Amino acid sequence: MQDGLMELMRKSGHISGSNAAYVEELYEEFLTDPLSISEQWRDFFKSLSAPEEEAYSDVSHSEIKKHFEALGKVSRHARVLSNEEIVNSEHESKQVEVLLLISSYRVRGHQKAKLDPLALMYRERVRDLDLEFYNLSPIDHSTIFQTGPLFISRRKASLKAIIDILEKIYCSSIGYEFMHIVNLEEKQWILERIESNDGQPAFKKDVKRHLLERLSAAEGLEKHLDSKYPGAKRFGLEGGESTIPVIDEVVQRAGKYGVKEVVLGMAHRGRLNVLVNILGKNPADLFDEFEGKAVYETSGDVKYHQGFSSNIMTAGGEVHMALAFNPSHLEIVAPVIEGSVRARQSRRKDKDGKLVLPVIVHGDAAFAGQGVVMETFQMSKTRAYSTGGTIHIIVNNQVGFTTSRQDDARSTEYCSDIAKMVQAPIFHVNADDPEAVLFVTQLALDFRYQFRKDVVIDLVCYRRSGHNETDEPSMTQPLMYQAIGRHESTRVLYARKLVSEKIITEKEVDEMNARYRADLDTGQHVVKSLVKEPSVELFVDWSPYLGHDWSPHFNTSMPLTDLKALASKLVELPRGFSLQRQAKKVFTDRASMANGELPVDWGFAETLSYATIVSTGNKVRITGQDVGRGTFSHRHAIVYDQNTGEAHIPLQKIEKDQGSFTIYDSLLSEEAVLAFEYGYATTTPNALIIWEAQFGDFANSAQVVIDQFITSGEHKWQRLCGLTLFLPHGYEGQGPEHSSARLERFLQLSAEHNIQVCLPTSAAQIFHLLRKQVLCPLRKPLVIMTPKNLLRHKGSAASLTELANGSFRTVINETDGFGSAEITKVIICSGKIYYDLRAERRVRDIRDTAIIRLEQLYPFPQDDFQKSLVQYKNVKKIIWCQEEPKNQGAWYSTQHRIRRVLNEHFPDITLGYKGREASAAAATGYVGLHDNQQKHFIEEALSM
Repeated sequence: MQDGLMELMRKSGHISGSNAAYVEELYEEFLTDPLSISEQWRDFFKSLSAPEEEAYSDVSHSEIKKHFEALGKVSRHARVLSNEEIVNSEHESKQVEVLLLISSYRVRGHQKAKLDPLALMYRERVRDLDLEFYNLSPIDHSTIFQTGPLFISRRKASLKAIIDILEKIYCSSIGYEFMHIVNLEEKQWILERIESNDGQPAFKKDVKRHLLERLSAAEGLEKHLDSKYPGAKRFGLEGGESTIPVIDEVVQRAGKYGVKEVVLGMAHRGRLNVLVNILGKNPADLFDEFEGKAVYETSGDVKYHQGFSSNIMTAGGEVHMALAFNPSHLEIVAPVIEGSVRARQSRRKDKDGKLVLPVIVHGDAAFAGQGVVMETFQMSKTRAYSTGGTIHIIVNNQVGFTTSRQDDARSTEYCSDIAKMVQAPIFHVNADDPEAVLFVTQLALDFRYQFRKDVVIDLVCYRRSGHNETDEPSMTQPLMYQAIGRHESTRVLYARKLVSEKIITEKEVDEMNARYRADLDTGQHVVKSLVKEPSVELFVDWSPYLGHDWSPHFNTSMPLTDLKALASKLVELPRGFSLQRQAKKVFTDRASMANGELPVDWGFAETLSYATIVSTGNKVRITGQDVGRGTFSHRHAIVYDQNTGEAHIPLQKIEKDQGSFTIYDSLLSEEAVLAFEYGYATTTPNALIIWEAQFGDFANSAQVVIDQFITSGEHKWQRLCGLTLFLPHGYEGQGPEHSSARLERFLQLSAEHNIQVCLPTSAAQIFHLLRKQVLCPLRKPLVIMTPKNLLRHKGSAASLTELANGSFRTVINETDGFGSAEITKVIICSGKIYYDLRAERRVRDIRDTAIIRLEQLYPFPQDDFQKSLVQYKNVKKIIWCQEEPKNQGAWYSTQHRIRRVLNEHFPDITLGYKGREASAAAATGYVGLHDNQQKHFIEEALSM
């Protein structure tokens, strides 16, 4: 008996009091997952289970503890729960927590994703992706939960399986940011796409081989250029080679959607690679540029700013690709691209953006830092500027020149955060995972065509060399470049993966590289889908506008009867249309002007010019802040019914088959809007495209567009542009920010007949000038210093006959009928100062002073000016008079042109100056001082 007792104690010693905590913990694990403990312990605990006929099963002690803790918080009259109810209640509670965990992965999984190929990106712990945050633990791993809203293959799965799937989808090589989107349909669409197939995109073997081929081309070109032209600047793509498969897939997939044109904008990084490997530029031509063998017809630009166009064959047909020219000023090409796309869509009547696709390649530092990015996004859903969604590709090499610290480069977590302002989905992807890159590219394009919205691909990569090939990056990023030095290229890594999957052999990999090198060596096109004989339907015909020299004279007359008929149509209103009081007065006066009862004022003359242009089938597009009414209430191109709010645009109701007339009040932006209109104008030759500044003073907010595109684009890139700028200009005592359009800057930028700078001073002049801009087969930017108080000045009005006859006059001679023999002094001026001089001259009854108006300052009308001046044989004094300060306005840019005539015909006369003294500010802010200055220099001009 003693032996039997001892044997029993020995067999049950493991459950003695000293081991109670350990045994209890094992039992908890047994209840949660029997397979998680040893077989010996499992058999022991099974022997303790209740008989099968019992209606209950044992419950975890921790659950019971929680239950009793809960009981202490409820009324003593509450019903006591059964064991089964306790378990069910606890499971339901955990099910809720699991659903919250799923939601957190969708919202914040991107913060845990493995995005950086170098594994250097700092990632904070995401606490709400931890089990403990939801009162869950590894003990719950085997518990089966409903998968709820997850679009995966299983409706129920263990917690561990659910977490594994969520980690695979949201925390691998792709980081999805889309839960900021308000539109439920868009979110659900994205969720279904990324969670289907348990987050495992499946690509066929031929797709994977094509991916490798594209990577081989991207790497192959960079290596070839590096060996052939060592040290030459090319802003290579090494480290970001996955950019090439992205753009390639965008073009090919867009073709399947029926796209006819893809317009691409990008900065210098990787541009040469895109030119050769996407657009099919002949490598031999690129090599000639490196070797300085290119033909120089104009000033030109560096090779990594050059644009290009070609036609690419896709599964959906031929696609025309255009890579826009651009300067080094980062991101400014983005709104230019949008304008070009909108023009192409308008030409194709593609209102939904199905046929023309904008694609913009950004750098990470510029995307986060340049304000024009925000402006361009803000335009994306507006009536005037929407293009149906843009594909944004950020080549995120995690360094901007020498700046890589995030707390120096930006204040946001990602460089892409600005895109959230328009609720664009953002797909971050590790560039070393080409299949993930391909998946998000397809996802992005499909989203764009499903919802007509912008979408962002953040391609997280690195820059193997410095900012350019002459730069040494380890001076400022030593650790990063140590990691890069150890890191194999994307192509090498992916080739190894495909070899391991037996999709390709190492020999085939080597042969693929060798074929590409051979094509480069022989100067052959390396894009096999390049169309050798492209369809002319995909091009814009600019030939009628080529080879024309500027001429000061162009006949813009028209039959008076036709003009009167158009004038009458412009004052017609829909039946029952209720005009606002002042607008009604404008239309009443215009009806009198149409009948010849009143002279035509500036606003109606401008409107009539548009009517004559669209009546001949040409287009007119006007944008800018408040252009519908006009800043100074002179235009009224759009009027509103005071009872219904309905808009009426008379210029759209002229004739059945007229050219289009569109006018939009722009968002409060100058830079992006002007860049957009430049892009539009360079794509639409047969149109009058106008951007109007609210005040000319604000145009310098878009100075980069003026400097880098408008005034120099033709000579750098041979891009014709007929864009017209309306810049209200004039000194009227309104202060330094409401007086000057900085005329001097435009004149300083004028050379080689690049632009036209005009200051028309009458209604007839603006009528003929605008007609000339469209009817003359010459496409040059036109900068017009438009007036403010002249808009209603009686002296600037004109008769219908003056509008019907004649043309724009670059120079207007004396108009008060003085005989040339009695003139001893000539005042030369431009703009509204003429009316101030004339008024004072009449008050003082001065009859020996003639006033010559230069209506065009550039190109300078040498012959017309000379003809006007030489008729005054008895002149003794010649002066230039302007209302701007001496260091501003036209004085310094125009005096040498005037002196050229004086030296030839009046060698004894020295050109004088009368106007405001030099000033740091554009104008005084004090009305009294303004009036005194004006009175003083006008008196001096007439008294000399």
